Amino acid sequence: MPESSSRAQVLIVDDEPDHAEVMAEALRKPGHICTIVNSAPAAMEELKLGAFDVIITDLRMPNSGGQAGIAADGADAGLKVLEACRTLQPQAETIMVTAHGDVPTARAAFKHGAYDFIEKPLDLDVFRNLVNRAAETVLLRHEASGAGLGDLIQHEGFAGIIAGSEPMRRILRQVKTVAASNLPVLITGESGTGKELIAQAIHRNSPRAPKRFVALNCAAEAENLLEDQLFGHIRGAFTGAEKDREGVFEYANGGTLFLDEIGDMPLKMQAKLLRVLETGEVVRLGSNDPRKTDVRLVSATNKDVKAMSSRGEFREDLLFRIQGTLILLPPLRERREDIPRIVRHAISKAAASNFPNQPTPDITDAAMMRLTAFHWPGNVRQLLNVVQNMVVIAVGESDKPATGGIVLDVRHIPDDIRAADEETSPATDTGAAAGSLAGTSLEQIEKRAIRETLRLTNGNREHAAKLLGIGERTLYRKLKEYGLR
Repeated sequence: MPESSSRAQVLIVDDEPDHAEVMAEALRKPGHICTIVNSAPAAMEELKLGAFDVIITDLRMPNSGGQAGIAADGADAGLKVLEACRTLQPQAETIMVTAHGDVPTARAAFKHGAYDFIEKPLDLDVFRNLVNRAAETVLLRHEASGAGLGDLIQHEGFAGIIAGSEPMRRILRQVKTVAASNLPVLITGESGTGKELIAQAIHRNSPRAPKRFVALNCAAEAENLLEDQLFGHIRGAFTGAEKDREGVFEYANGGTLFLDEIGDMPLKMQAKLLRVLETGEVVRLGSNDPRKTDVRLVSATNKDVKAMSSRGEFREDLLFRIQGTLILLPPLRERREDIPRIVRHAISKAAASNFPNQPTPDITDAAMMRLTAFHWPGNVRQLLNVVQNMVVIAVGESDKPATGGIVLDVRHIPDDIRAADEETSPATDTGAAAGSLAGTSLEQIEKRAIRETLRLTNGNREHAAKLLGIGERTLYRKLKEYGLR
């Protein structure tokens, strides 16, 4: 899927190598990644092995050669390619290039699913604009369906969640399933992994969505204040209690109550919480009158509450009560394929909030690779803060920010992130320290770059190819050439 309308994976099918290269050169200027093949059989292989956003094919390819289902003279080779695209690359848009731009040809192209067609000789500006529009169509379709790698889920109920990796998509499927019930949910994961976003998604996808979502951090209050926050008080309950006040259980009545950092709740308060969950009633401080409440409880913690329970630090009966369903959020380092999309989303958000009248900055592949490689102990929260800092620095150092062209580079990454990345980088194949490339052959450098990129993307070839700036088929050939897996 393209990162934007100006960056897409493009397959060019043309039996005239020079003409194919002219088209590719025109598309590389705005940032498209182009793969060229010169026959219909080669196109079929690419369609089976690669992943493309836009496919451009010539109509007549006399040099395409005979193949089952393709005329020997290549007269309808392009139409056969279009037909194959519908099965092998249904997410892509296809464009027909022909020197025979008559009405029957156009009708045939659209019948076989073409996005549009363009006549030779090409007007390169018109050609680029056409490809950009096709790429934008693919991008918008993916964002609307939530089906693309690393997509930012925009549809109602999942706003703001990056869920391109399979672990996160599995979690969102779990959220969809559990949201319809009234089961209590316990969300666990490291700090900064987005537990509150998942809690909000559960609420928005539940029948309680029209009611309130109320969040309370159990670690942010002293014990006596936490009890007041949870259950409320009546006038005169303590010094300064000048009027009745409802707690979050009453305030969230009919909706969802999110208790963050529940693992930090004192044992005494755990017993009182358990009582409320069992009876569905709260008693305000200073009162003897129980009040009925109806809330969906979602809890979260970055601690191992099961281990805490075995040590007597967390009530086992409360654990059973709050863990109707368990959702375990993976740390960012275990879903690295989501990082590029998170970064681009964070750049747009930071630019819009801090510099609303200036163009959104871009980011270099080198900087993106460094951010993808970092282990992110603070997870998504830390990454968002770092990207915002990078945007502020990059715009601030620009002499003419209003003219556009601002690009985030490695130098904009905070020193501590760069230093940690350099300290943990693996050695090269020659045994030299990472970054010391003098004397290393270009083949070894390329081999190392491919190997490390595949490691960072957990073997995802499509994502690795995009990070490396090459076509997926090119990456496939390099893997075979270097004997990499």
